[in-house]
Amino acid sequence: MVASRALTVLGALLLLLAAPSAAAAAGECLSVENFAKGKVGEFPPDWKPRKEAGRAVYAIREQGGLRYLHATARGLGIQAAKAYEWDLARYPVLAWSWRPVEFPAGSDERHAKTNDSALAVYAVFAHTSWSVKSLKYIWSAVVPVGTHLTSSAGLTQARVLRSGTPGSSGWVEERANVLDDYRKYFGDGGIPTPGGIAVLTDSDDTASSAQGDYANFRLCEP
Repeated sequence: MVASRALTVLGALLLLLAAPSAAAAAGECLSVENFAKGKVGEFPPDWKPRKEAGRAVYAIREQGGLRYLHATARGLGIQAAKAYEWDLARYPVLAWSWRPVEFPAGSDERHAKTNDSALAVYAVFAHTSWSVKSLKYIWSAVVPVGTHLTSSAGLTQARVLRSGTPGSSGWVEERANVLDDYRKYFGDGGIPTPGGIAVLTDSDDTASSAQGDYANFRLCEP
């Protein structure tokens, strides 16, 4: 996506950062979202799409007792986000499960004209009254694991965590140290307060379709 549009996306997500902090739970990890709320087939409660058309992209599904968020994007690139503040010093690791179902045809996140992904997860931080900073974690079809990408004049710092098709199990467990990545990519030694998480399955730049699943978002101690 071009930088100007990405800034608009992030600015819209800023509106979601006003929710109160969630209380921490005992144990190694704190559950953020397991999609137990809401009805199967519907957009998840406590989430907001960047645009209303995004409500048709994301829906709760259930398989083998597991609730998850399924995304189907046909020529669209609309994020969905959940406002959620947390103590990044205590819980620096964001963990989740994901699986790609359909990669956008011809996608390659290194180029603006093909910048679509089957799966992407964000940690979002307040920046100014009209913008946010975000860390974006991508499952790409072709971009090598470990590739660092930027957009939105540097306000979005992205890293490719997975590339290509998964193994036979489909679901893959992921962990990202948000605090370490924030300090590395934004050059800030402080400890910011995250304002929420977001997901993006998009196919607008390639004018194709993309599908992916997200489950079991958690915050974990190191």
